[in-house]
Amino acid sequence: MISKGCEQCAKGGKMVLFVYGYCDQRDCFYCPLGENRKNVTDVYANERKVESDADVIEEAKRMSALGTSITGGEPQEAMAKTTRYLELLKDEFGEDHHTHLYTGITGGRENMRRLSKAGLDEIRFHPPLEMWGNMHGTEWEEILHIAREEGLTPAFEIPGIRAEPEFLEFLDEGAAEFCNINEFEMSDGNYRRMQEEGFELQEGHMSAVEGSKDDAILEEMASHEKVYFCTSVFKDAAQHRNRLKRMARNIRREFDEVTDDGTLVYGKAFADPERFEALGVPEEFYTVKSNHVEVAWWLLEEMVEDGDLDEGEIVEQYPTVDGTVVERTPVA
Repeated sequence: MISKGCEQCAKGGKMVLFVYGYCDQRDCFYCPLGENRKNVTDVYANERKVESDADVIEEAKRMSALGTSITGGEPQEAMAKTTRYLELLKDEFGEDHHTHLYTGITGGRENMRRLSKAGLDEIRFHPPLEMWGNMHGTEWEEILHIAREEGLTPAFEIPGIRAEPEFLEFLDEGAAEFCNINEFEMSDGNYRRMQEEGFELQEGHMSAVEGSKDDAILEEMASHEKVYFCTSVFKDAAQHRNRLKRMARNIRREFDEVTDDGTLVYGKAFADPERFEALGVPEEFYTVKSNHVEVAWWLLEEMVEDGDLDEGEIVEQYPTVDGTVVERTPVA
């Protein structure tokens, strides 16, 4: 089963809103947060550091976001920001802008009510690993019913550490709507502690953990109609790439080429802008910057080949707010 939030994510239409990196109640050895996200009070909308509410809206528009996924740490102070962003997004984009929250704490009725009132659609709980198999009769069972009573869609989202039938029981009992299992991954932020716990990378893979797609998880859990297994390859090849493509199509200039990977490609030259005017290059094919000129890459190649320009380079970069350059290819 794929939820509405996951459908939008697969299309690259989900903005990721990171609200704080502190977890007051948890210290999971597999937490993937890196140095710039862990134990910080910063907020990020995708790769954009949020300095004002306007940044959140601008980033959502940059990618034509269909919805927003909210994640981060769990301090109570983050609740005020989370509810404000929920209200902001609903006011700007309407009820069709689907929102879901990923959380590692139960929160209680008052928080469920506040989140629902602010416009949250779906809440995905990640119980601590030590509770797996012993959640019935605890606050983790209670909060599923409370969330539903307050108008939210309750669900589980867990890492693929091991097969745990209790999650399926909650689905069959109607307490949880679905369960997402993410392929267990290593990151810069957790690999040392993961190795201390005995986990290793899959051979030939950059992040997936050995055993995260073993038969027990796939056979016992992923075969259930309300369980969806999200692989690390899918996250990179579909979700991330499609999000980049959405951004690239929105911000591309007349002369930018959008690649299959969602990057932008253009030429960069260091000749005087007057040179382009003298050569009769149409204005839509180039842009003058402070110390260089950006131009259609194919036109740059042609101009260098014909001797109209001495040199330049072809630039490939992400369409994200930081504009990270992927590759530079000299042309001479």
